[in-house]
Amino acid sequence: MSAATPARIVKALDSDADTVCVDLEDSVPAEAKAVARTDALKAMGSSPRLSLRTNPIGTAEGLRDLLALTDHSDRPSLLLLPKVESASEIRIVAGILPGVDLVPLIETPAGLRETARIAAEPAVAAMMFGGGDMSAELGVELAWEPLAAARGAFILGCAEAAKPAIDVPFLGLADIEGLADETRRAKAFGFQAKAAIHPSQIDVINDVMRASDEEVEAARDAITAFEAGGGAAIRFRGRMLEAPVMHRLRRIVAQSDHRRSMKNA
Repeated sequence: MSAATPARIVKALDSDADTVCVDLEDSVPAEAKAVARTDALKAMGSSPRLSLRTNPIGTAEGLRDLLALTDHSDRPSLLLLPKVESASEIRIVAGILPGVDLVPLIETPAGLRETARIAAEPAVAAMMFGGGDMSAELGVELAWEPLAAARGAFILGCAEAAKPAIDVPFLGLADIEGLADETRRAKAFGFQAKAAIHPSQIDVINDVMRASDEEVEAARDAITAFEAGGGAAIRFRGRMLEAPVMHRLRRIVAQSDHRRSMKNA
């Protein structure tokens, strides 16, 4: 959501998005950066669901974004950092803004090689695959097949660091089935979330990515049964429960609880 269009922020917050990202980077022209930064910072205190994407920290505008945040009382719940290529960049931001959860965007081959090390930084809450810039770097179409290898490498790096992975937005606003198909693929690949570029995409993404109420309740029941069995592998409702299965079920419950807490905030 571009910081250059503040009215859209209100509209986006009316959706069922887990977080609404206000963008200071690609969607804001150079001559509007200063005004957009001021407007974005004013908006941050209006909802705990608001996050902020800065300009790259290796640029003058990115440094201005960070310095503005140091003097601002209402910091965003998440800070998205574009074009991250090394763990040292994360440490710099974490030192300037301690306590802020960071989401690095991996958008270049250089950053892709460093995914696991970047994700392992304590300040990193999640990682995002930046398919738009990555496709441009590779000289390929922004589509699933040309980026499958890059997505796979990204997922492996996130898994090594045990950090959630967020997939790139789907750009076809009118292609609902295409969005649903790509979201299903992303979920099957191991992504825990998918970004949207318009509120109209959010319900489709949530329907695919989120566990249903029935799935969450079944996961809670399985966790209770597994713990009652002392943590050993057991048979429950026709399936085996063991440690790797329980890790996935606990994540389903944790994500559901997190969404509930954000709605109640």
